[in-house]
Order: sequence, then C-alpha cells, then structure tokens
Amino acid sequence: MLQRDSIMEKFNQLKELVASMEADAEKFYVKNSGAAGTRVRKTLQEIKTLAQEIRNEVTEIKNKEK
Repeated sequence: MLQRDSIMEKFNQLKELVASMEADAEKFYVKNSGAAGTRVRKTLQEIKTLAQEIRNEVTEIKNKEK
C-alpha cells in the first residue's frame, strides 16, 4: 500500500508541475518571451522524468499482482 501512496504523491506533483507551467506557457506563446520558453522546456523535462518514474512504479505493482 505504501508504494501506491508514493505514486499518488508523484501524481499530485505532476499535476502541480503542469499547473505551475501555465503562466510561463502563456508568456512564451502570447508575449513571445524567450526566457519563459526556456522555463517551459525545463518544466516539461521534469514532467517527462516524473511521468517515467510513475510509469515504472505502476508497471512494478502490476507485475507483482500477477
């Protein structure tokens, strides 16, 4: 059960990362701010890494239940 709680914590972190990126995405796409684009790319990389961790944990739990 502890591992499932860990995944839910990471899932909540993932949602927070997406929400935190919204202002920078608007600055980049609407106001053409290059610095905001850099921050968007950095956040997307963090999202990618976190999503892969979640994916690996889900696979591990799924395989243990077989």
